[in-house]
Amino acid sequence: MAAMLPLYLVAEVPDVGRSSAWVLTMAVLVWSGLRLSFLIVGGQPRLFEFFFWLFCYIFMGIAPTVQIRSDLVSRTTKAMDPALDQPAALIVCLGIFCFEIGVLVRCLIERRRATDSAVRVPRGVDVARTVMLAAAGLAASAYFISKVGLSGVFGTRDAAFVAREHAWPDPAMRSVFYALAIYPMLIVGGALSQLRRSTSLRAHRTTIVLGMSLCLVMLLIIVNPLASARYSLGTVLFAIAVYLGAVTTTSRSRVTLAATLGGLLFLFPLADAFRNGVGTFIRSGFFGEYKGNPDYDAFWQVANALSYWIDGLVQPLRQLLGSLLFWVPRSMWSDKPIDTGILLAQYRGYDFQNLSAPMWAELLVNGGVAAVVVGFLLIGYVLRGFDTKLLPALSAGGVWAIAGAVFPVYMTILMRGSLLQATGTFAVALVCVMFVLGKQRVQTVTESA
Repeated sequence: MAAMLPLYLVAEVPDVGRSSAWVLTMAVLVWSGLRLSFLIVGGQPRLFEFFFWLFCYIFMGIAPTVQIRSDLVSRTTKAMDPALDQPAALIVCLGIFCFEIGVLVRCLIERRRATDSAVRVPRGVDVARTVMLAAAGLAASAYFISKVGLSGVFGTRDAAFVAREHAWPDPAMRSVFYALAIYPMLIVGGALSQLRRSTSLRAHRTTIVLGMSLCLVMLLIIVNPLASARYSLGTVLFAIAVYLGAVTTTSRSRVTLAATLGGLLFLFPLADAFRNGVGTFIRSGFFGEYKGNPDYDAFWQVANALSYWIDGLVQPLRQLLGSLLFWVPRSMWSDKPIDTGILLAQYRGYDFQNLSAPMWAELLVNGGVAAVVVGFLLIGYVLRGFDTKLLPALSAGGVWAIAGAVFPVYMTILMRGSLLQATGTFAVALVCVMFVLGKQRVQTVTESA
């Protein structure tokens, strides 16, 4: 991952002389490969860090390196100035460096706290609220199916998107209703998997298993390989695997993490065949997946965001405010910010505007390079803390085990952007997790070291 694949890339993709920025993106590829390798071999399911590095490895490592060396940039980000390649690569490296500093700071704090040993009783799942959420989730799923019709559920991916766009023209509302059809049932499935472990509910295990099966069937109707975005499908499948114990032991964690990496490298491109009714796609070798492919426009959107900042167009925190207030309808907020991906596409005059906006781009349009530094310091610090809480929860159970199954893989969507669309779904999932939270308090017993 950190040596053979980069060497293979250099051998297979000739450098046509666009710019020397590929050296920096290659460094991102190598470093991300090392970090992923250590996580997989270590066998600790630090899932938040894993998916961060997985995104960097593919979207900020392999893809831009191939595109810069071949001069076949994403077809949806045309006419990219080569002079922006190196500054954009430096911004990516800066974000990763700050992420590592944030992780290091959190590690040092955790070591100091390790002088005390604490036994924590994880927050459990409330049975009544789980049943209520299941009923609401089924109703939301049925409503979604009735609005989009069979073409929006079992048609091609493009047809499904058109059906959802017709039902909910506003992108933020569209993402919210799509999330309501999926994430309540996904969280209920996780809650039932936790209740199944409860000794007090042993007599009801058959009912719980039937409930889990119903959730699985409903999820796979709405989130299926034909009509669903690959990121949504991957989130659901990974969460289900974690619910079923895919990362409860060291050996299982190694297999699951390695399989996830392999799936994104090899199966993710194959799923592109379901985008339209043709059912086929053409790739010229392994690295042909990345040449000119619009799915890998993330690096170029960082370059566009950097240009946007250089031109003095940044309105500090305006895009972030739009993401936080995603629930406010445009009829009440006439100048509500649009998706950052669309904003950058309009800035560049692109015809196709449904573009990504990776975290680096989001931070740039909210506050320039300073926002990139502060933002990635916080991201590194917070994600390390999340993983620290997640590790014991995966074996002991509780609500954190549900959150740890869903949110790490969903972070890939957050990292790719745009935040305005992704935040609505995240909020729905978070509310569902909080809703099933048990009433008991965390009990901590501390002993002197």
